[in-house]
Amino acid sequence: MSEATQDAPSLLDRTLAFADRVVPPPSAWAFALRIWLAMVLALYAAFWLQLSGASSAMVCVAILAQPKRGQALSKALYRFVGTIVGAVVAIVLIALFAQDRVLLLVSFATWLMLCVFTAHFLQDTRAYGAMLSGYTVAIIAIAHIDAPQAVFEAAVDRVAAIAIGIVAITFINDALASPSTWRTLRTPLDGALEATRAFARDTFTAGDPGSERAGALIRRIAVMRGDASAIAGELDDGPNRAAGARSAIAALYAMAASARAFGTAADRAPGPAVAEARALCLDLTRDGARDAALRAAERLRDGLADTVGRGADLGEVLVLQRAVDFARNAAFAQDGAEALDTGKRPLRDVPLPTHRDFPVALRGAARVGIAFGTTALLLIFAGWPATSFALVQVAATCALSSITPDPKAFARGVLIGMPLAALCAGLVLFGLLAGVQGFPLLAIAIAPVVFVACFLSLNPPTFGVGFILLVFFPVLLSPSNPQTYDPQTFFANALLVVMAALILFVTVRVVLPISPSQHRAFALDSARRALVDALAGEGGDATTRTSLNSDRLLQFAQWSSKSGAVRTASLDRAFDLARMEAAAARAHAELRRLASDPALADAAGAARQAIMAVDRRAIEAAAHALLAAGRGTARTTRLAIARAASDLATIANVAATQGRFLRRLGLKGA
Repeated sequence: MSEATQDAPSLLDRTLAFADRVVPPPSAWAFALRIWLAMVLALYAAFWLQLSGASSAMVCVAILAQPKRGQALSKALYRFVGTIVGAVVAIVLIALFAQDRVLLLVSFATWLMLCVFTAHFLQDTRAYGAMLSGYTVAIIAIAHIDAPQAVFEAAVDRVAAIAIGIVAITFINDALASPSTWRTLRTPLDGALEATRAFARDTFTAGDPGSERAGALIRRIAVMRGDASAIAGELDDGPNRAAGARSAIAALYAMAASARAFGTAADRAPGPAVAEARALCLDLTRDGARDAALRAAERLRDGLADTVGRGADLGEVLVLQRAVDFARNAAFAQDGAEALDTGKRPLRDVPLPTHRDFPVALRGAARVGIAFGTTALLLIFAGWPATSFALVQVAATCALSSITPDPKAFARGVLIGMPLAALCAGLVLFGLLAGVQGFPLLAIAIAPVVFVACFLSLNPPTFGVGFILLVFFPVLLSPSNPQTYDPQTFFANALLVVMAALILFVTVRVVLPISPSQHRAFALDSARRALVDALAGEGGDATTRTSLNSDRLLQFAQWSSKSGAVRTASLDRAFDLARMEAAAARAHAELRRLASDPALADAAGAARQAIMAVDRRAIEAAAHALLAAGRGTARTTRLAIARAASDLATIANVAATQGRFLRRLGLKGA
């Protein structure tokens, strides 16, 4: 027998391997079971309370279907708030324009556009809440455009159904021990912390790994931001755990940035102090204990203060300051990870803002308004029956697509998921139930569809299909007590939701599309404006800017060219702009404090003027002047001077390497 034959897997091994790829893991089955039970419980409670829109409770559970408890709680909170806001606006619009349908539709379209525009600038579930408050008006007001007197009752039923859905999924998640977000975040956070240490270790030993690898590290860190914001409501000490996660994520961004800055500047400033700083930082990449990092940071600060006191070179001060930054953030990262694990209060609580481009938000809002308005005109002039139902679906799908990272991918999922939801609803309604009245049979009949939809939603490539199937299957099934079996109404509704999917698919490709080059241009323009503000002394908190810049860099990398050389050059420029912006924000803040010292006021003022003028030589001269004035001052003053001088050196270095590009951005003095 040949060696190849002996190494070939057996039929049993191939079968088991195939089953392992196809059969969902136990965690997926547990998730699907929880969602099915919550949907059944919500529907039963809505029937018991005799709500006219009982199916909305079931749909609410489907929308809140999240594999982690914190995610579901966070989404539930903003869903309830968004529903309340939408219900109030629906009542107001009906009260104002019940007799004028044109004004009612125009007012709703304006409100929907405003909500979608706002959602672009919010994060995670808050964006969902803002978007939901828009299309809730369609569900309440537009759906009852022919019966305005029923809007108040519909609003009350809608709020009640949403509350029932929230209570049902919360109860089931608690009863069946849904995975906690903070527990599941520990593994990726530990992995990102180790990856950041490895990145820094390579930087300290072999030099800057490059922007491409730095971008990949930022991508790994950024995916945890959503979970970090969802932890607060899980436990009594949830706010501490959430603050710890945010602090750790912000620290990881800063560790990567300071390590790269150290690696770039260290070769130009050799010496025993730099060698000692490199050794201390390397030790921190192996021993990540918080106390060790704090001790290393204090030792590095002592060395930095001594270096300034004896009149050090600007390049050496820059390297030592970045070593201090790395050690401080290593301590923050470990402290944040421990706070996430234990629930104790972390050393700091910092926000994690995200980058959003105004033109993208404006186009997204306009796209939703144009899609809704065009659909309304076509259906009204065509005299299509059930126009209000179609408009509700168009508003909902377009609004949902507006808060997704890739609207085109979501539209593809909707185009597949809508017919699938209609097919499954038809099979259950006219095949399995077939005119039978009985809640137990209904609960059993919907189980296979719910389970399949949950499995699909847990797989990133099929998430859109699974989400649409899970949400619109109960919408089309429309369970009621007693259950109605009207083929004509069902097929009309199925046709309308498929039409809504087609409208969305065409809209995201035809109406105000945004190409990758436009995304890059918008991000670059935003970076330019942020840099101009930072150079003028309006950059804000440097830690916040680091997080915001990291998110902007992540988005820029996603839309950058696939060409290796062009992509690398673009990323290098983007990272340099981010580094210059953060340095300018920190420098202005430090120079304001130094200006309160009469002995340093003139030097600090000259340094700020040089930053505003982007005059590289003047910036370097101001940095040297500050260092010269720092001799013989107190330790705290020398450390403040070192921080300001190191940032001035960073601004000058970027102005030297990216001078031509900065002039293209309109910074004439670069």
